[in-house]
Amino acid sequence: MHTDATLVVDFLNTVDIERGEDLLDDPGLWQRWSAQRGVSPGNADEARAIRDALRAAAGDPRLPVDQLEVPLTFSLNSQGPQLLGTTAVSAVLVAATRLAIRGDWVRLKICPADDCLEAFYDESRNRSRTWCSMRVCGNREKARTWRARATGVHN
Repeated sequence: MHTDATLVVDFLNTVDIERGEDLLDDPGLWQRWSAQRGVSPGNADEARAIRDALRAAAGDPRLPVDQLEVPLTFSLNSQGPQLLGTTAVSAVLVAATRLAIRGDWVRLKICPADDCLEAFYDESRNRSRTWCSMRVCGNREKARTWRARATGVHN
């Protein structure tokens, strides 16, 4: 997976729906997460708002899609133009912007399983992957559908 996609997916998954845990609720964990990625943590409330907005834009059905405007820093040097991000939030927004510019934002998806909702990056050739894991969520949904058909229950 591309570095930008990894950063964005990791950030989107700082909330674990299945376990009911949010890394941003623990300042120590948020600082460690940021330090591991070489950025400063910044404000956790701002990070939560941006994470929720990005998750909504990627397809999280629990969250409303709202317009979000955040200033980013642009630099022009001998290597050419660059977007700069020094805090965790700005680094994630820079990575998300690069994904959008390359046309890869559509590969960021949220697993549709109600008890999962994990973000993932669809690396399939035709961008048709639905589940975060076919072995776990996809298999559960197939089994649920099969049981419903077998018992005559229709959705």
